[in-house]
Amino acid sequence: MTDGNPAAGGLPRPEFSLSLDVRQAEGKAPHIEAGEAERAAIAARFSLVRIDRLVADIELHRKDRVIEARGRLQADFVQPCAVSAEDIPVSIDEPLFFRFVPQATTYAPDQEVELSAEECDEIEYSGTHFDLGEAVTQSLGLAIDPFLTGPDAEAARKIAGIGVPDDHGPFAALKGLKLGKDG
Repeated sequence: MTDGNPAAGGLPRPEFSLSLDVRQAEGKAPHIEAGEAERAAIAARFSLVRIDRLVADIELHRKDRVIEARGRLQADFVQPCAVSAEDIPVSIDEPLFFRFVPQATTYAPDQEVELSAEECDEIEYSGTHFDLGEAVTQSLGLAIDPFLTGPDAEAARKIAGIGVPDDHGPFAALKGLKLGKDG
């Protein structure tokens, strides 16, 4: 694992880490569940009010040094409305698929790297261990709707005088024109 001290040049430790050895991954079917402290840290990372449940059931298969992980992510959390900031309970049940691959190259910090469609779900690891917990956490982050609105969003828009999103688009001025035949 990496040094958890960012000041010392290491990366911070993930909030929900489950490091597994590549050599012992074949046929494993871990059930992983985030504890209370882990859920609180992940909620802070993703600006959620709280996470009540975060579990994943995954099957691992190994071919050489490549690990394929398939399973399901289930979570219950409370997220603030993007407009009114009211608390909205959310439940997700998402399929998971990852390919953990050995780190191929060290990239320069500002170097552009192009990925093929197959590589988008690949997560590189170095050494002999990969972090299944962090992969699940990142999947949760991708499943969160950043523009989620609740039932009071429309009223909050009116109070703030911002209208609905369609009222401010490039064609908003055309909305008030009356169309008809001349003559």
